[in-house]
Amino acid sequence: MQIHFHNQKWLKAFHVLFVIMWVGGAITLSSKQFFINAASDSELYGILSTLHYIDIFIIIPGAMGCLITGILYSSLTNWGWFTYKWIIVKWIICLYGVIFGTYPLGPWLENLVDIAKVQGLASYNDLQFIHSLTMSRLFGTFQALTLVFACFISSLKPWGKLKKLKI
Repeated sequence: MQIHFHNQKWLKAFHVLFVIMWVGGAITLSSKQFFINAASDSELYGILSTLHYIDIFIIIPGAMGCLITGILYSSLTNWGWFTYKWIIVKWIICLYGVIFGTYPLGPWLENLVDIAKVQGLASYNDLQFIHSLTMSRLFGTFQALTLVFACFISSLKPWGKLKKLKI
């Protein structure tokens, strides 16, 4: 089943909107973590709560929107699921991003907020806080860069079609 060209444009517009939310939120979240200069307990908690807000209300809806519109795009247009190598790479990046963002990245960020709420600036002496911040910085940056890479793949479409197997 194929969708009408006009509807395909709408689908693409929504897909791009969700990409902007996911990638923009990921870049914001990962870069801000390197510049947390809180002067008080409440300021640290406020900064981390804001990062958590970005995750919950911008990144997650963007990622879910990308996943859903990507499924629709692959199912309802000629692009397909496995026709082009670059689409397969984008699917790997998308699924990795959703799964990795849901399990380690999300809980690490929640952990930072929870510890900062109780301990304030003393959180920087807490081993669990240090671990969560380090992992969030490292893997959050990796994820943000991976998402940017996916944007370039979408624009450049660097690899051609898969060759059909002859049996």
